[in-house]
Amino acid sequence: MYAIVAGGGKVGANITRSLVRMGHEVTLVEQRRDRFEQLEAELGPIVLQGDATEIHVLERAGIARPPEIVLAVTGDDEDNIVISQLAKEGYGVPKAIARVNDPRNQPHFDILGITQTVCATSGLLGLVEHEVPEHDLVKLLELRGEGLELVELHVPPDAPAAGKRVAGIALPEGAKLVSLMRNGVGEIVRDDTVIRPGDQVVAILKPGVEDRLRRAVVG
Repeated sequence: MYAIVAGGGKVGANITRSLVRMGHEVTLVEQRRDRFEQLEAELGPIVLQGDATEIHVLERAGIARPPEIVLAVTGDDEDNIVISQLAKEGYGVPKAIARVNDPRNQPHFDILGITQTVCATSGLLGLVEHEVPEHDLVKLLELRGEGLELVELHVPPDAPAAGKRVAGIALPEGAKLVSLMRNGVGEIVRDDTVIRPGDQVVAILKPGVEDRLRRAVVG
């Protein structure tokens, strides 16, 4: 696989190191001179100095081949949007993954059709919420390309789903319970699985039905 990584900060450098160890062909583009020199000394000629938002720099990196994947992981969300759009729309790159530094900018990525994004802030917030008992629904994973989400629901004693078989729960259209954690043991959910108070239930669903799912399971 050939990949272009735009941004030689900690994220981009570590991704590049990992891809190289896995035997993939990579070009890492870094704009800052000092960082470029450090990375070139470590990684060699696979590091290219330049601004990855500029077409001639991307072409020097080999985007016209095109690569199988472009990873836009700079510290600037606007740059990551531009790089991703150039890759997908300008050169037909099959997959472009963009880093979202500020979660407030996620809607801009969505509007422009950049659906494969990674946001460390949102991911860490989800982990924090997972440990806070007052959150009855926690978003675990957002599969933007597929239009699906994974969420976890904590079932209280008075929940409408408590004591019911999965087949008897009035789940909204576009939602499905897939697994649960009970007393530290995970299991796959089936139609005859009975939901108990204290269960942590994982569901896959389409965006926009979270509230209806919450009402059906936890109340």
